Amino acid sequence: MSAVRRLLRHPEFSRGAREMALVSPGLAAWGLMTGVAMVNSGMSVVESVAMTLLVFAGSSQLAAIPLLAAGAPAAVILATAFCVNLRFVVFSVHLRPYLMHLHLWKRLLTGYLTADLSYVMFTRRYPHAANDAQEQSAQLAYLSGGMVFNWISWQSASLLGIALAHSVPVQWGLGFAGILALLGVASSLASSRLRMVSAGVAGAAAVAAFALPFHLNIVVSIAVAVTLCMLAETTLKASDGNA
Repeated sequence: MSAVRRLLRHPEFSRGAREMALVSPGLAAWGLMTGVAMVNSGMSVVESVAMTLLVFAGSSQLAAIPLLAAGAPAAVILATAFCVNLRFVVFSVHLRPYLMHLHLWKRLLTGYLTADLSYVMFTRRYPHAANDAQEQSAQLAYLSGGMVFNWISWQSASLLGIALAHSVPVQWGLGFAGILALLGVASSLASSRLRMVSAGVAGAAAVAAFALPFHLNIVVSIAVAVTLCMLAETTLKASDGNA
């Protein structure tokens, strides 16, 4: 039996897909509106399809679309998308211990397929990296199940939005459903005081820095929250050592 078949048949693959299915309606609504926005911004159907399949990053797509429509320089568009997606640097650093046993091409494929919600749900299910091959297989199966279901759900909805671009008004604001889905899962991760503080600090920093260009407030919020939590964690360890 091939490695792919073993992965698909692993119980954790099904569990990852099922749990992702619970929040996929919100993401599907977000994907639908992203597809609509791409076509309504002046992009052709071919360009829209290529963007949704190759980029696969709703936030950066929505940030880049108005710039494309306005004819902004390519450097500005790329810088904006880069800044919006900087959070994935944090995700990749966190996931490194989980995935370093894989070949490079598998890690690259995982990086492409990993989205906010699949990352959040995976780290909630597995707070720590595996210590043996059996647990590594279980973790990879769960992550793969969530990623595959999320990718299919997003792409299906986005392609549907491209096809129905002139029938679904952007004013419906269905994309906000995706934000609510992320908010609900993120709130469930606030299982300690430090996590609650980090979430509050990140939110406050994002609002305070909202006026920054290129969505840099997202980068600022991540940097402030990570720095504060590292300092707090170091202080707590030091106080425990002195106790």
